[in-house]
Amino acid sequence: MTSPSPVPSPIPPGWPHCGHGAIPEDPVGCRGIHTPGYIACLAHLADADRDVYLASLTPGAYIDHRGTPFTDPLLDALLYALRDPATGHPRLGMANFQSATFDGIALFQSVTFESEAWFMSATFRGGARFGQATFHDKAHFEWVTFHGNAHFGWATFHDEAHFGWATFQSDTVFLGATFHDKARFGLATFQSDDTSFRSTIFHDAVFTEATFRGAEFGEAIFQGSAEFELAIFQRGAWLESATFRGDAVFRGATFQGKAEFGEAIFQRGAWLESATFQGDAGFRGATFQGDAGFESATFQGVARFGWATFHRSASFGSATFESNARFEFVTFQSGAWFEAVTFQGDAGFRAVKFQDDATFEQADFERSVTLGPLVCTGRVKLSGALFGGPVTLSFAARRLECRRTRWSSTAELRLRYATVDFSHAVFEYPLTIAAEPTPFVLPGGQPVAERTLAHAPDARVRLASLRGVDAAQLVLADVDLSRCLFTGTVHLDQIRLEGSCSFATVPPGTHWRCGRPIRFTQRHTLAEEHHWRVSQPTAVRGWDVTVFGAGHVGPKQLEPVYRALRKALEDGKNEPGAADFYYGEMEMRRHDRTGSTRAERGLLHGYWMLSGYSLRASRALGWLAAAMLVTIVLLMGLGLPQDSPKQEATGTVPPGGGKVTFEIDKEDPRNPSANRFSGERFEKALNTTLNSVVFRSSGQDLTTTGTYVEMTSRVLEPVLLGLAVLAVRNRVKR
Repeated sequence: MTSPSPVPSPIPPGWPHCGHGAIPEDPVGCRGIHTPGYIACLAHLADADRDVYLASLTPGAYIDHRGTPFTDPLLDALLYALRDPATGHPRLGMANFQSATFDGIALFQSVTFESEAWFMSATFRGGARFGQATFHDKAHFEWVTFHGNAHFGWATFHDEAHFGWATFQSDTVFLGATFHDKARFGLATFQSDDTSFRSTIFHDAVFTEATFRGAEFGEAIFQGSAEFELAIFQRGAWLESATFRGDAVFRGATFQGKAEFGEAIFQRGAWLESATFQGDAGFRGATFQGDAGFESATFQGVARFGWATFHRSASFGSATFESNARFEFVTFQSGAWFEAVTFQGDAGFRAVKFQDDATFEQADFERSVTLGPLVCTGRVKLSGALFGGPVTLSFAARRLECRRTRWSSTAELRLRYATVDFSHAVFEYPLTIAAEPTPFVLPGGQPVAERTLAHAPDARVRLASLRGVDAAQLVLADVDLSRCLFTGTVHLDQIRLEGSCSFATVPPGTHWRCGRPIRFTQRHTLAEEHHWRVSQPTAVRGWDVTVFGAGHVGPKQLEPVYRALRKALEDGKNEPGAADFYYGEMEMRRHDRTGSTRAERGLLHGYWMLSGYSLRASRALGWLAAAMLVTIVLLMGLGLPQDSPKQEATGTVPPGGGKVTFEIDKEDPRNPSANRFSGERFEKALNTTLNSVVFRSSGQDLTTTGTYVEMTSRVLEPVLLGLAVLAVRNRVKR
């Protein structure tokens, strides 16, 4: 439909104009420039004069028809006069159609413009056909209005093409066009749903602040920069399989309909900061060979990045995904940044490969999240992130950082290779951290490739820190805790340790300190104890000196940690496992010089030395054997008499007969004087000692010294036997 004619401007043009048809309402009249040699424009020239003028034209002639109103026959006659006999197509030199009006279909099909072509402020009220036209110099279409279809299919622009502020009210086709220099469409308006730049080849393209009702750039090639900053796409924007060899700039662009970049190739930077996608955004299979920037972008529809590849850094910092975000099978060959991103819909990162760090710090996941199974060669950073819905994380990564991460629903973390830092994390529902023994499997049955982690020593999951965590809802399964920092953990006694959770151990073998041999009985220890032991001046080799971040901890801080872990294992019916932490608790009490008296430490030292806190049966049995040996030696040497004393009865018979009274006495045992260590004496000493062990009297005659030796052994040796029995019980109890 033809738009109404605008009100004529009362200001005359800056060239000598025709003035035909001037009336009081339009004192300027026709604005067409004078035809050379005449005082009227080409449209209002007499027929005979027009024929003379057209006959004077030759191919490649300079044409100046500014402001001239053209009808179809008039334009056809002009172009026919400029037709090159060699090609059969019009050939123009410099052509100036500034502010001209074309009432019908303007047929510039296959026209060659050898010099600059000026169409500034021209109006095409019907269609405009520039298909296969060739512009050897600059082409100026600024402020042009195309009321009908504008067709530039397969046109060639060898120099700059200016379409700034142009208005395309109907279908626009640049299919297969080639721009060898900069194409400027800044602030242009495309009002039709059918605007096609498909297969167009651009050098540098500028569409800054352009407005598209619907635009197709499928398979277009941008050899230089492509600038769509602040552009508005009111309906769909199709850029499938487009190739951007220079920077692609969509900063602040608004996609009110669907935006499709599937299979597009960005060979340099792709900058979509602050862009708004009100419909679905599709980047499926896209390739980003340069940096990709989506900072502060807003995705109101579904965002699909499946099978995309990012060769360099990809930044989504502060972006907002109001609907689902799909990143299945994406490959990030460099760093990926999702800091402060908000995921209001479901977020899926299945089968993603991060060959560098993956940063989700301060990200907000408001609904369910499925991160993985994925592989990350570097670190996965979730510090400060907020998970508002159920979470399933399946990572094969070198390191997972969850410092001050908040989990507001159930979460399951199944990991491989990772070292996990959970410092000050907050979770209100059960959270499980488990080691996956075999590679993750995709829904199709194929295992996730872990080639980038092949140089790792093993696939164990190591926990680095639980400081500041409330562990009441925490479950750990098959996790290496040998370097985990526990001090400062709240409700550690309620933690659940499932499967094979390993801890650090004491230095193996025998060590020498000040000429004395030192040997540690194997037990589970905490990383903080290693750090404290290393800091002591009398430390021996073998304690782990690579424990970082332990801070100033000592026995006073470690004692409650050991106690809490002991209780956690006891509640889990793992008494033998709890025994090691009881040993550690007692060790910290024995070494604590601030919370215990010297007498208490002395008592604990004796308890440790005699039986290892009733946990080392061999030590108690060793002391028992030594005590028995000493008892036997003392009894043989000093305790058994030379001969067993004999009883004697002494009495007096009255002279006249009668009752006789006898006094029975026994001589005092005599200390041995010779042959003290005989087989007979050993047997008697052994019998006496064995009876003392079970707190019984043997009835053996003893010297005074032997009596005291027996009394001492009857007190000490049953205690040592009891400690040995208790140690065995603590190791086998379930």
